[in-house]
Amino acid sequence: MRKSTYSIKPAHIRIALAAMLLAIFLLTNSLAEDDSYEDLAKLITSNEDSRMDAQDLAFLLVTHNFDATPKGDHVEVKIGNSVYSLTPNANKPGLAEIKASATAEERTTSPAEIT
Repeated sequence: MRKSTYSIKPAHIRIALAAMLLAIFLLTNSLAEDDSYEDLAKLITSNEDSRMDAQDLAFLLVTHNFDATPKGDHVEVKIGNSVYSLTPNANKPGLAEIKASATAEERTTSPAEIT
C-alpha cells in the first residue's frame, strides 16, 4: 500500500475556520437587517397617534433602538445599508408611511398591508 503524502496543515484549518466565521457573520448580518425592518414596520403599524409629528416619531424610534433622524416633515431611519423615509400620516392607520430611499431596494409599505 502506498502511504498518502497529503496532510492537513494547521494553516489550512485556520483558513477554513476564518472563512466559516466570515460566512456566518455575513449571513447573520443580512438576517438581522430583515428582522429590524420587520420590527420597524410592526412598531409603526401597531400604534396610532394623529398628533405625532416628525420630531415625536424620531424620538419614539430612537427609544426603540432605531437609528432615526428627523428631517423636516419626515424621519430617516437607517437599517444596515438601507435608509427608510417615514412620514407621519395623521389620521390614517399606523404612525407613518414607510418608503425606501433611492439607494435602498424599492420597498414601500402601507400600514394596512402588514398583518
